[in-house]
Amino acid sequence: MATSEERMQILRMLSEGKVSAEDAAQLLQALEASSRPKSADHPEPKWLKVRVTDLTTGQHKVNVTIPIGLVNVGVKMGAKFAPEIEGLNIDDVISEVKTGAYGCIADITDETSGERVEVYVE
Repeated sequence: MATSEERMQILRMLSEGKVSAEDAAQLLQALEASSRPKSADHPEPKWLKVRVTDLTTGQHKVNVTIPIGLVNVGVKMGAKFAPEIEGLNIDDVISEVKTGAYGCIADITDETSGERVEVYVE
């Protein structure tokens, strides 16, 4: 993970007018992406998987796999048909995928609806 000092250096450059707000945002994103561990165990992500499980029966209500290239369209379309899950922000999911997240990026249990939602990248 990027250090606080590295982040502060970018923010100082922004406050001194050395970089624009857009450039600072891109630098911060690049800093975060470069600090993620890379290994042969985590190749380039290819799939986004979403599984919704009924907590009462243990049965999968939804089990969807979509190509990473279709994340923007697929996730937003799916959100129209999925019930509101407290704690799951679709924009955060898309952001995580775009920054190279791998593995589980969301695991939320919604007691009110009796569902567990798992989102992960492979």
